[in-house]
Amino acid sequence: MTPGEFRKWSVRAAEWGVDYRSGLRERPVRAQTAPGEIAAQIPDAPPEAAEAMETIFADFEKIILPGMTHWQHPRFFAYFPANAAPASVVAEHLVNAMATQCMLWQTSPAATELETRVLDWLRQAVGLPDGYSGVIQDSASSATLAAILTMRERALDWSGNTKGLAAHRQVRIYGSGDAHTSVDRAIWIAGIGEENFVRIPVRGRRRAMDLAVLEEAIRADRAAGLLPAGIVACVGATAVGSTDDVAGICGIAERHNLYVHVDAAWAGSAMLCPEFRDLWAGAERANSVVLNPHKWLGAQFDCSAHFLREPENLVRTLAIRPSYLDTHGRYGILNYSEWSVPLGRRFRALKLWFLIRAYGLEGLRAMIRNHVGWSQRLAEHLRAEPGFEIVSEPILSLFSFRYLCDGENPDETNRRLLAAINDDGRIYVTQTLLDGKFVIRFQVGQFECDEADIGTAFDVITELARAL
Repeated sequence: MTPGEFRKWSVRAAEWGVDYRSGLRERPVRAQTAPGEIAAQIPDAPPEAAEAMETIFADFEKIILPGMTHWQHPRFFAYFPANAAPASVVAEHLVNAMATQCMLWQTSPAATELETRVLDWLRQAVGLPDGYSGVIQDSASSATLAAILTMRERALDWSGNTKGLAAHRQVRIYGSGDAHTSVDRAIWIAGIGEENFVRIPVRGRRRAMDLAVLEEAIRADRAAGLLPAGIVACVGATAVGSTDDVAGICGIAERHNLYVHVDAAWAGSAMLCPEFRDLWAGAERANSVVLNPHKWLGAQFDCSAHFLREPENLVRTLAIRPSYLDTHGRYGILNYSEWSVPLGRRFRALKLWFLIRAYGLEGLRAMIRNHVGWSQRLAEHLRAEPGFEIVSEPILSLFSFRYLCDGENPDETNRRLLAAINDDGRIYVTQTLLDGKFVIRFQVGQFECDEADIGTAFDVITELARAL
């Protein structure tokens, strides 16, 4: 590709992106294709000769686009958002053009220094105290894995990496019965084993871990010769926003010398608003906290902010320094590859810098407050409708509901309703099982959603429920 052709297709791709984003409301939110339909249009073997970009681009629009679910659609109410605010997309264009590998300070000093500064901006914005340091991981899953590995090494007196787990007592990790499966995966990968993840039952409106049961489990494990290492606390867990008593958990951890990691992947962005910080009161006492700017805040995926009270413990767990990674003649610098499982690192800080500067904390707070208010009002409107039940009360902008039909199993009714909603295409929602009940989740978080989109959601849900 010549420089002229590169310019032509770069401009065309950027203009296509603007047109695509401006027309999203006219598209169905979820892909409407059948399984195998896209693959059937793609040749079984790769081309031997080069093909024209015109042909490739035309096939992208004809074959690929119909099979895409539109995560930036203003009526995407499923899962959690994976926002890509326009300013963040512009930053990613620059990152993609430079294509830098930012594993060390010397491989791109600006990337390291900007990451340090912009993570401190975010620390201040969410109200974490001085003394916390931040690093950008690819996802909360990676941050949680890093935390679990650090818990393990700390409990094993920093000898797990050298002697292996077989030389030690069984390590125990504690978490909510509603904890995300990324915690399970981290425990698998860390070699601790699923049977050593102690899931504590939840209670109350916020579905928080029962602290009395947690403390008793720790004491019982110690008495049995096992080795308690750490606790993962949830703030806004995936299913229905379950939120633990972080301060209470930290108190228990301090009594037993355990590491606390706070998983606030979705809800952490809401801590920009001081009125929501009661949800993670005590987080300043935790050893580490993770929140995902690539969910609610607007930074294009991937961008997960991992804050640490004692980053030296993470570095002690993960850092390997072969001679070819030395930065000669430079002392007191940070190499963030020593804070992450992968060696390679993208320039993720640029999109966060663009985002915070382009919208300001005031603009980001206004968006979050709107989403919370709109979601809570929708929950009340559905509650007032005959046949609807709010199963889990709103935690920030997330709640769950179900619809009851006379004479029909509620789970079957709501499976049919969910399918009808998503096949309709005007909105997209997902489901979960809550205490054995099949319920429909609803969360507001898409960056460009407005109040009219919430009105559309109410109309779609009630119209299709009545049609059952």
